[in-house]
Amino acid sequence: MSSPETKIDMFDDEVSASESMHGEMTVSGAPRNTNQPGAPNFNTLDEPIKDTILRDVRAVGVKFYHVLIPKEKNTLLKEWDLWGPLVLCTFMATILQGSSDDMYDGGPEFAQVFVIVWIGALIVTLNSKLLGGNISFFQSVCVLGYCLTPCAIALLLCRIVLLANQTTFLFLLRFLISASGFGWATYASIIFLGDSQPPNRKALAVYPIFLFYFIISWLVISHSNV
Repeated sequence: MSSPETKIDMFDDEVSASESMHGEMTVSGAPRNTNQPGAPNFNTLDEPIKDTILRDVRAVGVKFYHVLIPKEKNTLLKEWDLWGPLVLCTFMATILQGSSDDMYDGGPEFAQVFVIVWIGALIVTLNSKLLGGNISFFQSVCVLGYCLTPCAIALLLCRIVLLANQTTFLFLLRFLISASGFGWATYASIIFLGDSQPPNRKALAVYPIFLFYFIISWLVISHSNV
């Protein structure tokens, strides 16, 4: 039994227990960085939803820019996301899907394009990891997905060419457009992923990337329905 005079002081003399239970949920720290999208010190708890969406859209746009002009590597590798690959895959699957009329069917179904893109990216990534690559799974999928941008542009241009009556010249034009998209996509992905592989195994890592974009480009050039 403790004596009546024994007590435990849990609070300061000048602050009551009821007062100490009140407070505000605030996040202290450095101010938000609004100049560099994707920087780790963003404070989004009190940020308007519109600002968050616009910041993410700008970050995705920056990644598209770096794929078209592959000079800076850290943006895709450090600040990876799958929004860009999802948009590109949906766009290409929508255009490449076959016609409802079997007589004029010139492309795969919507789901088949999704399977080819994502399963292909998965196989290329697993091959990279098995060869000793020092890149994470989602970083590799992000790069492979964003590097579909040249192929998507080639598909859009080929779609426009298909609006005219097809001739041998227009087929050759579509072939050159598809080949250019294939070459640029392969080149950009090698720029981003090449340094992640051991020097003596780069050829083994590049070969599946070559096949991946070759299959996508083959779908582009073989697409014939309007």
